[in-house]
Amino acid sequence: MIRVFIVDDHPVVIEGIHSLLQNEKDIEWAGHAMNAQSCLGFFVNNTADVVLMDISMPEIDGVELCRMMKVRYPEIFILGLSTFNQGLYIKKMLENGASGYILKNASRDELLKAIHAVNKGGIYFAGEVGEALKDYERASLNKLPELSPREKEILGLIAEGFTNPQIAQKIFLSPFTVDSHRKNLLAKLKVKNTACLIRLAVENKYI
Repeated sequence: MIRVFIVDDHPVVIEGIHSLLQNEKDIEWAGHAMNAQSCLGFFVNNTADVVLMDISMPEIDGVELCRMMKVRYPEIFILGLSTFNQGLYIKKMLENGASGYILKNASRDELLKAIHAVNKGGIYFAGEVGEALKDYERASLNKLPELSPREKEILGLIAEGFTNPQIAQKIFLSPFTVDSHRKNLLAKLKVKNTACLIRLAVENKYI
């Protein structure tokens, strides 16, 4: 038997999922909580195999609760349960120990598939959830780093054609410090030379 527990602050969601699962022969309803504190209180003297965990809850959200639960009860599998199909939420849940993520509009079959998958130690995403995570990760890989005000200032002067000594004189730094900033900009923005640096700066509106 797979003991399933749900944490959600909406009674209608709890009742709906309970009704979907109550006739399953290999699933036992362990209980529910409507907030993080109630959930943590339940697990002091009880246990479950799979916890369906809402992301958006008052006081302590599902991301933080997931982290706390995995620290205290690493053997319990957690499935993120949300209306949010956004890569950031999915990524945060995974980073904090969740074994999967499904949406609240999931079908009964998909819900069962997710519960069985994570109970066996697997990872489960609904199709659209997996796509949202991939999109988020692709965007993160392509995202350029933030530059400090000083870095932007030096980058602007480089783009205007000033040499390191000239920049140093303009902003009252040593040529060595300016050269360090220039090299750091090349490394930070992952370009090989000044021409590429300037082009990237213009294209991405750093200057």
